Amino acid sequence: MKRRDFLVKSAGLGLAGALVPHFGGLNAVGLPAEEGKYDLAAVRGGEAADMFEKAMEALGGMGKFVTSGQKVLVKPNIGWDAPPERAANTNPDLINRIVKSCLDAGASEVVVFDHTCDQWDRCYRNSGMEESARGAGAKIVPGNNESFYREVSLPQAKKLKSTKVHKELQEADVFINVPVLKHHSSTTVSLAMKNLMGVVWDRGYYHGNDLSQCIADFLTYCKPDLNIVDGYRMMTRNGPRGVSVSDVADLKALIAGKDIVAVDAAATMMFGRKPHEINHIRIADEMGLGTMKLDQLAIKRIKMG
Repeated sequence: MKRRDFLVKSAGLGLAGALVPHFGGLNAVGLPAEEGKYDLAAVRGGEAADMFEKAMEALGGMGKFVTSGQKVLVKPNIGWDAPPERAANTNPDLINRIVKSCLDAGASEVVVFDHTCDQWDRCYRNSGMEESARGAGAKIVPGNNESFYREVSLPQAKKLKSTKVHKELQEADVFINVPVLKHHSSTTVSLAMKNLMGVVWDRGYYHGNDLSQCIADFLTYCKPDLNIVDGYRMMTRNGPRGVSVSDVADLKALIAGKDIVAVDAAATMMFGRKPHEINHIRIADEMGLGTMKLDQLAIKRIKMG
């Protein structure tokens, strides 16, 4: 067994510390900065909502991203009919706190949706997302009907020249992307860039026309204003849906930042891989859509607990 495979298998057995002690490779990279001016925040050891609060302090607070009267789209992963402990979807407690934070910052409306893979109403309900987001004051909308999507052009893309995008994204003033950190059978990891497939209608086109290139291409149309990777529970194998809780490690981690490529690069290192090994991250970096060169960024590491 290769060392990398051993580490991932170990994490799947609950030995998360064997995979990413403290902050993994992030310990060795990054530049200094003042509080509120960091490019990335990496937090370990707390509850999901508390780690989010610590990350936002490092980035300057939610008021840096959301101002009074703005409509905010919060896009978690709600793709699978699975309970929170399976880590197939974003942690609902984290989404609850993010929605509240947006409203506290003055947002006029916060919308939560995903184009799910399993039956949408069961995904929303059994993931805990609908109750948690609605309880925080969010508007919950489905993504299961093509009529919700409008055609857009991507002239700078290489493969994905056009696609249909959910109207809620097109109408939002602020876009906050909140994926879960997990394994994926096709792309090795599923993170912030991969999570954007949940705002388009025809995901089949991606899979039939160079998946990694299409994932990167979408950034030529839209880059989220803020990306928050939920690593509270990490699916280490059998992704993206997972099989059981035996696939999950209690990592208790969170990565946040504006640059989606940098956020994915940092989260990949906490997963135990190198950013250049993930095709869509490398392609997006080469296209100038963000950077995977973490040593050129200011990264705040926060250990809780």
